[in-house]
Amino acid sequence: MKASRFVPAAFAITLLAGACAAPSVAPAAPPAQAPAAEQAPVAGAASGEKVKITHWFNITDGGEMANCIIDNIVKPFNAQNASIEVEAVTMANVWDASKTAIAGGAGPDLFDTPGPSYALAFARAGQLVPLDEYAKKYGWGERFAPWALNLGMVDGKLYSLSTEVETVVLYYNKTLFEQKGWTPPKTLDELAALAEAAQKEGIIPFASGNAEWKGVNEWLVGEWFNRIAGPQKVYDALTGKAKWTDPEFVKAVEMLTDMQRKGYFMGGLEKYYTATSDEFHSAFGSGKAAMNIEGTWFLPFIDNFFGEKANNTNDWGWVPMPSQDGKPLFNMAVGSTYSINKNTKNPDAVAEYLNYLFLPETQASYLTKCGLAPAAVKLDAASLQGLDPRRIEVLETLDRAAREGGYGYTTWTFWPAKTNTYLIEEIEKVWSGAITAQQYLEGMQKLFDEEVKAGAIPPIPVR
Repeated sequence: MKASRFVPAAFAITLLAGACAAPSVAPAAPPAQAPAAEQAPVAGAASGEKVKITHWFNITDGGEMANCIIDNIVKPFNAQNASIEVEAVTMANVWDASKTAIAGGAGPDLFDTPGPSYALAFARAGQLVPLDEYAKKYGWGERFAPWALNLGMVDGKLYSLSTEVETVVLYYNKTLFEQKGWTPPKTLDELAALAEAAQKEGIIPFASGNAEWKGVNEWLVGEWFNRIAGPQKVYDALTGKAKWTDPEFVKAVEMLTDMQRKGYFMGGLEKYYTATSDEFHSAFGSGKAAMNIEGTWFLPFIDNFFGEKANNTNDWGWVPMPSQDGKPLFNMAVGSTYSINKNTKNPDAVAEYLNYLFLPETQASYLTKCGLAPAAVKLDAASLQGLDPRRIEVLETLDRAAREGGYGYTTWTFWPAKTNTYLIEEIEKVWSGAITAQQYLEGMQKLFDEEVKAGAIPPIPVR
């Protein structure tokens, strides 16, 4: 699942500086104060009037998440700012609506995209406002982790800011594991053995399904790429030093395909293609399924499927997705991006609101009040009080792994858009036997080469 501010995401890591290499939580300190420049009246605002700007929000869960953000993020901004008023507009399918509106010379003042590669396309088309002067004004270079800030660079200029930092982990039904005497796996061999053991006992190894979000396919492909080929090999392929057709990637696709054909994911491909998120999450919570490979965006919702809310007595745990050598490895990602629509009449006002959204205290509110993952900015440890200890554990484990180089690359953040779409859709032909892993990767390489030539590759932070 590609998380975004308009798609319910969740918890992840707060700061990965350098090339994913610095502590994620800053020492406890007083909440950061906005620079004096933020409080200056916005040019063009008449005396006693506020400049009005628009921010569109997607409704994907009955509006609960959108309303939480509006109540806890947007309304406080409006209450404290004397010059600007943000109009929050909720609607279904914000992404398509925004694209259409912007192409027609309109659209929201603050523009959301599903990720850096999408923002890149709009920047190249001249539809976004460069953010460099605002980055200097508000000190974003000091606030953001460089690797995350650099994802918004296009041809030497900054056009977007990335929102949530996220990763994929292995969740497991802790109660079921204790009953069976199973130990959470650390290596891929242990993962495969556990999946086989669960299946023999009539338990679904992995709760999963892509009926509602086909991007589940890329969670799996990306995890196996990084764990079989290794993150350095993935980096080399993304930067043109290796090919997607190299044997390591062929092996990764073949291993994942073997597990799919054995029925490890939801009991078989037919069920995998038809299971809704509620169905596979319920199977996981009830103990019909043992594990779930999913992102940190699941954390705000996981308790809906365990314990009292789900009418069961089960509990859950998590571990890093197993690696070949057992060392923690996390594929790092960002969800959506924010940009300033070129069509806006008030870019300075939008920039001031944009800066507010990425203040440490605002990011802490996203997490603690709405369950959304923060961006790659420094958060005070004190601001995380009240979170489930398991979420803090995720944060700390990600931090250690990042500082030790234990990070890989998610497809929705670092792959160009067309290649990423191909990766998601064409893998099903491999699973069905219509094409081989080699043929699949040859098609990916061909499309990737075309996007490299077109300059459509997102910035790849140096390892």
